[in-house]
Amino acid sequence: MKREDLRNIAIIAHVDHGKTTLVDEMLKQGGVFRDNQEVEDRVMDSNALERERGITILAKNAAAHYNGVKINIVDTPGHADFSGEVERILKMVNGVLLLVDSFEGTMPQTRFVLQKALELGLKVIVVVNKTDRPDARNKEVVDEVLELLLDLDASDEQLDSPVIFCSGRNGVASYSPDVMGENFKPLFDKIIEHIPCPEGDPDGDLQLLVSSIDYNDYVGRIAVGRIERGTIKQNQEVMVCDYNGSHKPFKSKVVSLYTFEGMNKVPVTEATIGDIVCLSGIEGITIGQTICAVNNPEPLPFVKISEPTVEMTFSVNDSPFAGREGKFVTSRQIRERLYKELLKDVSLRVTDSENSDAYNVAGRGEMHLSILIETMRREGYELSVSTPRVLFKEIDGVRCEPIERLLIDVPDNCVGSVMEKMGVRKAELVHMQPIGNRTRIEFLIPSRGLFGYRSEFMTDTKGEGVLNTVFDSYRPYMGEIPTRTVGSLVAFESGTAMAYGLFNAQERGTLFIDAGVPVYEGMVVGVSPKAGDINVNVCKKKHLTNTRASGSDDALRLIPYKRMSLEESLEFINDDELVEVTPKTIRIRKKILDNDLRAKEDAKRKKQNA
Repeated sequence: MKREDLRNIAIIAHVDHGKTTLVDEMLKQGGVFRDNQEVEDRVMDSNALERERGITILAKNAAAHYNGVKINIVDTPGHADFSGEVERILKMVNGVLLLVDSFEGTMPQTRFVLQKALELGLKVIVVVNKTDRPDARNKEVVDEVLELLLDLDASDEQLDSPVIFCSGRNGVASYSPDVMGENFKPLFDKIIEHIPCPEGDPDGDLQLLVSSIDYNDYVGRIAVGRIERGTIKQNQEVMVCDYNGSHKPFKSKVVSLYTFEGMNKVPVTEATIGDIVCLSGIEGITIGQTICAVNNPEPLPFVKISEPTVEMTFSVNDSPFAGREGKFVTSRQIRERLYKELLKDVSLRVTDSENSDAYNVAGRGEMHLSILIETMRREGYELSVSTPRVLFKEIDGVRCEPIERLLIDVPDNCVGSVMEKMGVRKAELVHMQPIGNRTRIEFLIPSRGLFGYRSEFMTDTKGEGVLNTVFDSYRPYMGEIPTRTVGSLVAFESGTAMAYGLFNAQERGTLFIDAGVPVYEGMVVGVSPKAGDINVNVCKKKHLTNTRASGSDDALRLIPYKRMSLEESLEFINDDELVEVTPKTIRIRKKILDNDLRAKEDAKRKKQNA
């Protein structure tokens, strides 16, 4: 049986190419909102972090209606660190809208998501977005997509993918780059014409592959997936099994059942083939498992999620200021929170370390892990985080490391400094192409070569450069890469930072704190341009004498300090440093706080290396 009244599509693209804005407009024109209803921009980005950063972190489901056909839309993340979300979501759909920016064209993540879609044999509609940009290269971008399809060994049918030109922000689409169009009718028509409808046997034995997991404190895990065969009913008894056999099949019961309508989940009593549903009541269910009929447990194969490439150590905050701001500060609370995150993030790995107060957390990149840290911080957790490190892999007896495909887009006058830095970081030049007065350069670079580079890159390109990465492959270890060339300014004693102390310290480097900020011995208060750490006394006061007045402190001119974000702090720290994260503050500190003990440890290390 074919479900002509239903289409399941995912929207895939590189970060910032306008996926979420396009979905907004599709929902508006698909009758989800009333004509007079006020709707905020990027309505699908419901998470506060997503709205602040302008990126999608978690895949979202929604549904619109057009000409009597229900279109289930899945909005996927574009950032490489969340590509674990994209891989599994593609199992729920029959086709994809490949969104490409009319100026930027195909980017690293475009290649990654398109490759996954082609491997699953999904139908593709190419959507060139932002055609109203003054610098749009509509026809060239279509050629770039065709080249990419050829490069990825697309089938003849996939090479024939239709192209739609649209402006998601203005809600218009057309078949020609020279015509603006009036609404999204051409896009909706092409979805119904080109994307196949779900088909299967509604009377057969139930098969539903769990592609995503949501979590709710009231009902526990909520499984999200598409029904491949049969019909599912509320309160039905089911068998849960695993294709790889890693979990023993077990019986359970579907307590509540929902489908998507617009932005909301709507309770239903039954659903059939092709429907994307949410269901609760099955304890311990996880991504990749199949919900089957009790009399015929046939698991479905599941896409293998790419392994994590970067690891950090999350540990209890043991600084002198520990416990002042956070609600959750113990190792047990941190452990519970990390294992709870595993329920819905398949790209994450958490393992206990030798230290009972620390846990090794591995993810797809620095941003993947920094989003988790930021989320925990906002929830009231206090923790210390180590410097990121790459995960090596042994392949055929050879120690291999993860390699990233790096795409850099910079003004022509910045190419020299970028090439110089890339050479030091063991990057291999793949491709270089001028676009207007800018240059696009593609490299293959070890993941560890990128640690600490983003802030350097923004300085080198005066904030005008664009840098994007996606995991490429594993290659044999490429040798030592020079780490941080600058040192830290370390607080010599505990107390409150004074203007007089800061005035003297700012001659040594750039400060991270302002006057009046509490500090402790071993806390990093700035960066020195020279290699090697310098101890500074930022708590020093000007002593009063009969020739000096206390008010003369006001005349001291302090250079504006640099406020370090969480990402910048993680990029900055050395192996002997930690980032202390609390709900209100982010501090950088030395692992060994005591100055004398740290000096002895440094001397011992230098002696061993000599």
